[in-house]
Amino acid sequence: MTGVNDIRTAFLEYFARNGHQIVPSSPLVPRNDPTLMFTNAGMVQFKNVFTGAEHRPYSRAVTAQKCVRAGGKHNDLDNVGYTARHHTFFEMLGNFSFGDYFKDLAIELAWNLVTREFGLDRDRLLVTVYAEDDEAHALWKKIAGLSDDRIIRIPTSDNFWQMGETGPCGPCSEIFFDHGPHIPGGPPGSPDEDGDRFIEIWNLVFMQFEQVTPDERVSLPRPSIDTGMGLERIAAVLQGTHDNYEIDLFRHLIGAAVDLTGVPDAGGNRPSFRVIADHLRAASFLIADGVLPSNEGRGYVLRRIMRRAMRHAELLGVREPLLWRLVPVLTAEMGRAYPELTRAEALITDTLKLEEGRFRRTLARGLDLLNEATADMSSGATLPGDVAFRLYDTYGFPLDLTQDALKGRGIGVDTAGFDEAMARQKADARAAWAGSGEAATETVWFALRDRVGATEFLGYDTEVSEGVVTALIKDGREVSRLAAGDEGIVVLNQTPFYAESGGQVGDAGTMRSPATSAAQARFAVADTRKMLGAVWAHQGTVEAGEIVVGQPLELEVDHARRAEIRANHSATHLIHAALRQVLGDHVAQKGSLVAPDRLRFDFSHPKPVEAAEMEAIEDLANDVILQNGAVVTRVMDVDEAIASGAMALFGEKYGDEVRVVSMGLPPAPRPAPGPDASLASGPASGAPSDTVSGGPARTGTNVPPWSVELCGGTHVTRTGDIGLVAIVNEGAVAAGVRRLEALTGEAARHYLHKQDQRLRAVAAELRVTPEEVESRLKALLDERRKLERELAEARRKLAMGDVSGSAGAAGAGPEIETVGDVKFLGRVVHGIPSKDLKGIADEAKRKVGSGVVAVVGISEDGKAGLVVGVTDDLTDRISAVDLVRLGAAALGGKGGGGRPDMAQAGGPDGDKAEQALAAVKGALGEMVGV
Repeated sequence: MTGVNDIRTAFLEYFARNGHQIVPSSPLVPRNDPTLMFTNAGMVQFKNVFTGAEHRPYSRAVTAQKCVRAGGKHNDLDNVGYTARHHTFFEMLGNFSFGDYFKDLAIELAWNLVTREFGLDRDRLLVTVYAEDDEAHALWKKIAGLSDDRIIRIPTSDNFWQMGETGPCGPCSEIFFDHGPHIPGGPPGSPDEDGDRFIEIWNLVFMQFEQVTPDERVSLPRPSIDTGMGLERIAAVLQGTHDNYEIDLFRHLIGAAVDLTGVPDAGGNRPSFRVIADHLRAASFLIADGVLPSNEGRGYVLRRIMRRAMRHAELLGVREPLLWRLVPVLTAEMGRAYPELTRAEALITDTLKLEEGRFRRTLARGLDLLNEATADMSSGATLPGDVAFRLYDTYGFPLDLTQDALKGRGIGVDTAGFDEAMARQKADARAAWAGSGEAATETVWFALRDRVGATEFLGYDTEVSEGVVTALIKDGREVSRLAAGDEGIVVLNQTPFYAESGGQVGDAGTMRSPATSAAQARFAVADTRKMLGAVWAHQGTVEAGEIVVGQPLELEVDHARRAEIRANHSATHLIHAALRQVLGDHVAQKGSLVAPDRLRFDFSHPKPVEAAEMEAIEDLANDVILQNGAVVTRVMDVDEAIASGAMALFGEKYGDEVRVVSMGLPPAPRPAPGPDASLASGPASGAPSDTVSGGPARTGTNVPPWSVELCGGTHVTRTGDIGLVAIVNEGAVAAGVRRLEALTGEAARHYLHKQDQRLRAVAAELRVTPEEVESRLKALLDERRKLERELAEARRKLAMGDVSGSAGAAGAGPEIETVGDVKFLGRVVHGIPSKDLKGIADEAKRKVGSGVVAVVGISEDGKAGLVVGVTDDLTDRISAVDLVRLGAAALGGKGGGGRPDMAQAGGPDGDKAEQALAAVKGALGEMVGV
């Protein structure tokens, strides 16, 4: 039982047998402490339990916690590779009591574990206690039987732990292992304590006080226990070495690196291999927990870790990317204990490979330019700051690499000049923004961005975290506080809230002060936006208390809303792929909206989408949903991603590295919709070019994903989480651009349920089954059209019959009059649609044989329509268009149009029907010279 995995398991199982709940490691990005860059101790995830702000269903816990110390106050980066025990990533084994047991049982459990379970020689163990902790001293004597000379009192803060300036605190007791006199160093508290002979393997924190103020300390009502044992350290002890890098885990990683490089692990190469092994662990676990390389915050620390390892690979003479090739070895060693490492293996591999390839290009280009710029410099010279900045700004060569590259030649860098050049560039950017026509209030964001830095987004992996308020905006101006009822913007150092981007709406939710705060505040987030591409602006209202700059807040995204947005966003990707599959590769995204209640997708297509095509699109998307395959996110170079076939979002700007979201496999072929098989034109991502895919997924290691897109949004974990897609509308929004609207999940189900209810209601009215509705409606519509034709014919006959004063006509004068040498027939009719007036006029023309007819139809709302007809033998003398315009004027209308033989117009005043006929008749008289 000496392997790292065996030791970890034995520790967890030992405490589980003693009533402790095994709690999984929390992520490396703390969710409950925004003041920490990374989780650096086992107690971090239990911080709120210790303070009483959070309650859990257990009072005893045991963990193997992932930890990173590579940034901020706890930074071991520069020592890694050159000492026996410094790491950027390490595992902390710990047991915890939340008001359950205290010093006596904590000491008993610890002593039994190291001496009985792990079998360490009692004579090689000694302990330290805080100088004033007589109780702990007595318990070690009683339980372990240690003599006074092996219980060392330490009067300094090394043996008194505090969570912060205020809060829980208490004395510590450490267990040390003596590696033997052949190793230099003295016991703790001695002048030689920094040697490697006596190594601390376990620290027991007795949390028994609360620091109320810097000057006041009171006893806790329920004292607690927090312990920490470095897994790498105890593994070294159990494996008979004082060097952590000699344990089995590191031997396997370093051995794999030796095999891949062909370089021996000896002499000056040894630190480089240790850096590579250590940094591989740190980088891989950070990526697995959602951190990606960037130029700020946690991403910058990750990039430094990665590039330091890559630089050491370069020193070993390696000319091809190395780290990504070691990921399978790491996963084999640690993936069983930390499944997230296995789940994220593809993402880790892609990120390392991409970053190392870019780093090597940057390194080669930058070194050439640097050598050129310093060709005439000798040791003791200083590279001007503006030259270093130009290397950084134009060629992407970081300042720390410039300093590192010149260190060996004894050349310094003017860092003050570098900072000055950086400040000038930012000032120029602000001036350009202010002169761009944007609202003046927006300029506030430049100063704010420079001062507080970018907001770190945690929302890919969590919807709950804590953050510190870095700035507040009200009415376009920075303020120090927002009071109850105020509307404003909150800016935080980190957030799980997604900011509107790529068509996806911003998150909503709640911010509140921690439960332990004396004054409770609550801020309702209505929307989240991204300013200058880096600062998250949380817009909302203070519902209680007040929000002040520097205040820590608990942040919680509206989970239900986010889940609906995720489903709609993932469905948008599937619909995009289905559109290209069914309609053709010419389909391109022209815009989108991903909201909680619906999705909208604009795409290029020259004509309406037919019903059969729409059905095929919807079927395809749902076929892939039913596969319930994993939604995979990878990181790629933007050019490489697009060249590989990944779809880019319309109007979105991308950096050098992009997230590529893929989902689904090409469904099995199904018949193309309609009689034209050409509808099933070329697939976007690997489905057959002559069919529309559907049905069960095709399998095979070489089958590419069905949907692959560049996307920075949030998505479901598996396609099945979407539930269902229902397309509810399709139409034109611009020339050559169509818009499709759809629903997913519960919204889609409710929509389809309502549709079914409507269908059943219609069926009940028609007294048929739902399956018979279509045929019954067709029969009714045919019957209605027949009756309408018969009714129109009857109205025409009635209108032209000699029935003056009847329901069909009113006020008709003589049947046929003569105006000059031209016959004229004028008639007013009621209740006949305007569309039927021309038919009546045609009938009247046949009746007169040769002449002019005028028919005024009066509708139920009192408006009038006028038709004038001229028989063909008279159109060279008389124009129906001229006559109808004069008649329309009498009806209060304007214009009118048609042909010389038939024209139509209308007007709002049906009471003037007789005047209209008189006007037509009078104009006819003038035309024929009467």
